[in-house]
Amino acid sequence: MVLTIFGIRITSRIVRYITGALATAALLIGASATVLSTPASASSSSQHRVDDWIKHALLVMKAKGIPGSYNGIHRNLMRESSGDVRAINLWDSNAKAGIPSKGLMQVIDPTFRTYHVAGTSWDIYDPIANIAAACNYAAHRYGSIDNVNGPY
Repeated sequence: MVLTIFGIRITSRIVRYITGALATAALLIGASATVLSTPASASSSSQHRVDDWIKHALLVMKAKGIPGSYNGIHRNLMRESSGDVRAINLWDSNAKAGIPSKGLMQVIDPTFRTYHVAGTSWDIYDPIANIAAACNYAAHRYGSIDNVNGPY
């Protein structure tokens, strides 16, 4: 049977959905599993995808004891990147120092490495890893991402 391009897309979406569901289930039962997140596109994200990423990150954070709420993450994420997983800031002081802020939550590489959450991807542009690391940083610095109301 010959698969069309359309058929391949459907198959890959189903596999990503199942992989994400299995990773979430593993976190909820306390198993030590690597979270395999959904690959993100460089184009603007729909609100639905942003919601899914935040909800997935909240499951990871809950399993790791990192505080934060949907509203706190969403507020900061939209301010920092407008939901663009490939956002990169090439003009601020971090960028001038050679370490631009990247991803949904605009995290710099050293902060991402320091506050990386075990079980998530090491790719700073991965939406789940980026949100979790930013929230872990905010928890250590401000008590929670909920307490961040401006650039952090």
